[in-house]
Amino acid sequence: MSGEATDGGRAAVFLVGGGWDESVAGVVHGPFLRAAAARSAGGAGAVPRILCVLVDEGDGTGQFDRYDVALRRAGACTPVPLLLPVGKRFDGGALAEDLADVDGVIVCGGLTPAYQEAFAAGAGEALAARGLPYAGFSAGAVVAAQDAVVGGWLVDGVPVCPPDAAEDLEEVEVRPGLGLVPFGVDVHAAQWGTSGRLAAVVAGGRLAHGVAVDEDTLVEVADGRARVAGLGRAHSLRPAPGGGVVVRSYGHGESFAVTL
Repeated sequence: MSGEATDGGRAAVFLVGGGWDESVAGVVHGPFLRAAAARSAGGAGAVPRILCVLVDEGDGTGQFDRYDVALRRAGACTPVPLLLPVGKRFDGGALAEDLADVDGVIVCGGLTPAYQEAFAAGAGEALAARGLPYAGFSAGAVVAAQDAVVGGWLVDGVPVCPPDAAEDLEEVEVRPGLGLVPFGVDVHAAQWGTSGRLAAVVAGGRLAHGVAVDEDTLVEVADGRARVAGLGRAHSLRPAPGGGVVVRSYGHGESFAVTL
């Protein structure tokens, strides 16, 4: 996949399950940067401007520095910070202005419910209208979904993942996301044990399809396919006939079909 706009103008979406392994920065971030460069008015080979959106929990500048280093390590680019205080929401118009002079947007990691709340007022429509390549890192990958599994570790009081992965929630919550990919997303899958949470949501009928992504792993979605790259795996979960879930795991260079 090229990473350029596809499916009638729909831009590719790049989902990273977290992780900071320097050896694969080019693998997990490079395809997004190339898509942004191709989208740039300067054409292929241009140095893209990348809007880095962070919900600022008090250390936003320091967190932006980490993404700035990781993105520049992956390829030539100019990261531009956009720090949003916790509790503040984008509206579609304000976000459209922020997107006007950039070639791609990466929504970064942090407290996932705070990111969902920040984007709850028309941000998905603004992103879709602009047609920019979108990258989501950790929380940013989760909220890319139509229906976002934002956290929690209990389903009807029963543990389904470690409490440390709960994102300050008790019961698992599924909230409206940006609608950029048609499946639910969970992240840090192998490292935090979050696949169980996603399996419970799919088995319970709250999602028709979920994808759990390991750290240092990219899932690139375009043209009805999800392509996996990086050190870990992406785990595709769908309802099984008669109950439960079917899990298929894909590694570097493999792909699976999605419904766009």
